[in-house]
Amino acid sequence: MTRARAPRAVLLVVLPGAVLLALCLLSIALGAVRIPLGQVVETLFGHAPNTRIENVIWSVRIPRTALGLAAGAALGLSGSLMQALTRNPLADPGMLGVSAGAAFAIALSVGVFGLGSLYGYIWFAFAGALGASVLAYVLGGLGRSGVTPVKLALAGVAITSMLTSLTSGIALTNPDALNRYRFWGAGSLSGQGPDALLQVLPFLAVGAVLALATTPALNSLALGDDVASSLGLRLGLIRVQGVAAVTLLTGGAVAVIGPVVFVGLVVPHIARILTQAAGIGPDHRWLLPLSAVLAPALLLIADIAGRLIAPPIEIQAGVLVAFVGGPFFIAMVRRRRLAEL
Repeated sequence: MTRARAPRAVLLVVLPGAVLLALCLLSIALGAVRIPLGQVVETLFGHAPNTRIENVIWSVRIPRTALGLAAGAALGLSGSLMQALTRNPLADPGMLGVSAGAAFAIALSVGVFGLGSLYGYIWFAFAGALGASVLAYVLGGLGRSGVTPVKLALAGVAITSMLTSLTSGIALTNPDALNRYRFWGAGSLSGQGPDALLQVLPFLAVGAVLALATTPALNSLALGDDVASSLGLRLGLIRVQGVAAVTLLTGGAVAVIGPVVFVGLVVPHIARILTQAAGIGPDHRWLLPLSAVLAPALLLIADIAGRLIAPPIEIQAGVLVAFVGGPFFIAMVRRRRLAEL
């Protein structure tokens, strides 16, 4: 990196971090009970103006914000990693059926097997995420042309539709599953206790370490399998490591906030725009960490907006993210199809 690009690279780290910090404060301050930012800061430093505000901040707002940070970072990392491994700009845990696979497995574990604890059904989430990702890749590779971005995306959409229907069927025929699914299924940061993040955090941490450990190899993999192999990379091992990371990150995130789609699709493209503007280029050593910062920012923006649009009713964050991600996905598909003509 040249000296001229160094200041822009520093801004690439500082500005997203500052925006994320500001969003965290807003997430703690805004809601059914609005708390001035000054009182939020005082409470964080142990000088709460009253017990009611202290309880709201520490028991509700901070766990909810922390959950958005962890789950958002997991979805951003998994989306960026999937796009790098498949060299497919349309790849995303939600669009390729990975999130739907985890959601279906969780609904199955609750509705059929009667599991009620997070530690009980999170293993089903991992199995569902892994099974759906393998199925999408197999279906996307059928035909003479092999795996192509559009075929992989279409396979993911088909798998998502099928698994979502099955999940809804389980929820509608089982009252316990329905009670858990009706809010969780839309993708929401609310409804989880303070212990939920602590239970899922070890899985997300391992997934994040595995994902970030692949970044040097991803730059070589972007040049093609032949070039990567000639550089001494063990492609099979890298892909297994990547699939393990995506499974842990997506399965863990879906288990606590539901199947939020499009976060992993939109955020890596924003990260590429920012790295290009900073003169760094598509370096995955920057793209993955930046995606891990931008994704929770997007999720927190959606969550905050959902609290403010129609109070006292809250609109789930997953619904608002879909309003942004849906048109973005359509634009990406049209761009890919035009490029292939």
